[in-house]
Amino acid sequence: MQSNVNTVDEYISQVSDHQREAIILLRKTILENLPKGFAEEISYGMIGYVVPHSIYPKGYHCDPKLPLPFLAAAAQKNFIAFYHMGIYSDPDLLKWFTEEYPKHSKLKLDMGKSCIRFKNVNQIPYKLIGELIRKVEVADWIGLYELNFLKN
Repeated sequence: MQSNVNTVDEYISQVSDHQREAIILLRKTILENLPKGFAEEISYGMIGYVVPHSIYPKGYHCDPKLPLPFLAAAAQKNFIAFYHMGIYSDPDLLKWFTEEYPKHSKLKLDMGKSCIRFKNVNQIPYKLIGELIRKVEVADWIGLYELNFLKN
């Protein structure tokens, strides 16, 4: 669900009844494990976690007026989406995550480049997501971002 809301609470209030608790728990997991420096906001119509301009003044290369995106969570029509730019940018982190996932879930991993899709809201591996989030500090993400996405 991409939304035109202005706050995270507004976003959550618009999530369908059957997905709301999962989004609330995913947000709680993110906030409990998010390294210092990242900020929560509505980003691209989803719940986003970014490196604010106060830490990374250059902003996002696609639109420097925007802060540097890192994580996002969204309730889509048929699944909960969790976006983690670190697993898209760091092959070692991606390898770790794909090897750990079967230890935390009986379901097959449904994943794109940075998007992990959870079709069963009762089978989200919150503990694993928390571990994943803790693995990338703000400075780590800025380094990966500059290495992978900025032209020298």
